[in-house]
Amino acid sequence: RRQRALLCAVLLAAWEAAWGQLRYSVPEEMPKGSFVGDVAKELGLQLLELSNRGIRIVSEGTTQYFALHGKTGHLVTAERIDREQLCRLVEKCVLRCELIMEGQMQVYGIEVEIIDINDNAPSFRQAEKDLRLSETTVPGSRFPLAEAHDPDSGRNSLQRYELSGDGHFSLAVQAGPGGDQRPELVLAKGLDREEVAFHELVLRASDGGDPARTGTARIRVTVLDANDNAPVFSQAEYTVRVAEDVPVGSVLLTVTATDADEGLNGQVEYSYHKISDRASELFYLDSETGEISIKDDLDFEEISFHELEVQAHDVGELSDTAKVVITVTDVNDNVPKISVRSALSEISEDAPLETVVALLHVQDRDTGANSDVRCSLSGDLPFRLEKSFDDYYRVVTARELDREQAAFHELVLRASDGGDPARTGTARIRVVVLDANDNAPVFSQAEYTVRVAEDVPVGSVLVTVTATDADEGLNGQVKYSLKKKKSSSQIFHLDSDTGAITLLRSLDFEEGDAYEMDVQASDGGTLYDTAKVVITVTDVNDNAPEI
Repeated sequence: RRQRALLCAVLLAAWEAAWGQLRYSVPEEMPKGSFVGDVAKELGLQLLELSNRGIRIVSEGTTQYFALHGKTGHLVTAERIDREQLCRLVEKCVLRCELIMEGQMQVYGIEVEIIDINDNAPSFRQAEKDLRLSETTVPGSRFPLAEAHDPDSGRNSLQRYELSGDGHFSLAVQAGPGGDQRPELVLAKGLDREEVAFHELVLRASDGGDPARTGTARIRVTVLDANDNAPVFSQAEYTVRVAEDVPVGSVLLTVTATDADEGLNGQVEYSYHKISDRASELFYLDSETGEISIKDDLDFEEISFHELEVQAHDVGELSDTAKVVITVTDVNDNVPKISVRSALSEISEDAPLETVVALLHVQDRDTGANSDVRCSLSGDLPFRLEKSFDDYYRVVTARELDREQAAFHELVLRASDGGDPARTGTARIRVVVLDANDNAPVFSQAEYTVRVAEDVPVGSVLVTVTATDADEGLNGQVKYSLKKKKSSSQIFHLDSDTGAITLLRSLDFEEGDAYEMDVQASDGGTLYDTAKVVITVTDVNDNAPEI
């Protein structure tokens, strides 16, 4: 029944056609292959078009959480999604990807909101806590307790606390500045160490799921002799700004608290009272000196703001708390990344202007001027770069291509940010120019003249005409033909492949002393050239006088 309810929670968001956006929502922890949305229906595509148009889903990062089902056109989950792992610091968890239509060089943005389910129980960082209280502690005194943590959101997150034990203590819950619940242990009746030296309590935290999940922490209160002064911090809030490239081990600040008591009762120790899991991995607090230092690399792009609470306590467990606010500032530590979403490897030299050659995505994870990216295309090439959609660019033809001048082009794309110094990312695309039949054959000379004796043997090559074509393949293959002149065609033969003109029968100066013919050279298309051939016959003494 719970699974059916989760499946029913899948909501389709409206497609904002003006911006090319698709929005959906899906509960977390759904099995791989679960339905997210009907992309084909939203875009008005027939199922046959899904394969013909080369449609695919892409997203930044190494893990692809969504895929397009080729047979149904549905957007489905490609991995099991854990909302708390992906968006542990974000109230609204949205994953983004793009749908690329290679055949049309189009891109659509897709946003999928991950809906929380109650898959986590509240938990305490410390399952057991020891409190040491003086027997002179005044009834009504309050002692802050560690808060429980529940990574779920909304009603599935932490909702209430309960305390069980004996009648000496009660529970009060205060609202923090951010609306969080802060449990406090309240002394309801005076303590008497000689009567009861230890008190065992259980603090229970519950969320609002159905059914609810709970977590517990055990509290052991040890009753001590009097310690009537609590530590006091020098200030209620400490703030510091630090660049994200500060070396590990650097000291950010030192918190200081003093205790008016003497001896062991005046010795102060420091500890974290409230801190996130990630902040505990980044910052180290020296329990004796109060120094807060860096123990792991900071990353502005991951988390830019940390708020934690530090507690100073003496041996009698009297304490004071102070807030520490750490702001991480951005440095230009990310190179702009150019991703080639789609590209043509070949293009015909007769392709029209504005033909799209490549679709690119440019991203810089920095902020401010460090993320202001300028894109350019290097060299004097017949292409230009233009903005397409959001962070997408496309490369289009800017002037006519000519394979005979350049058989291919190496495109070098650069993306530079506004940092100082600037960082630059590059990408290379090789485009091969395919031949089109745009060149006619050309004879080596417009007129060929040759003088031959009338007794030249039959079968002799009298002259060879030559024409060349700058195109390649079939477009560059030249064939020769003799324009129809009956007298010439009976005497001479033109080889269509080599251009050689040979003698078919004997010449006779007395019958004809000159011959003219037009030769045509044609390529594999419809282009041709013509040349004139003039053959002059010279007399030899082949006739005896007649009386």
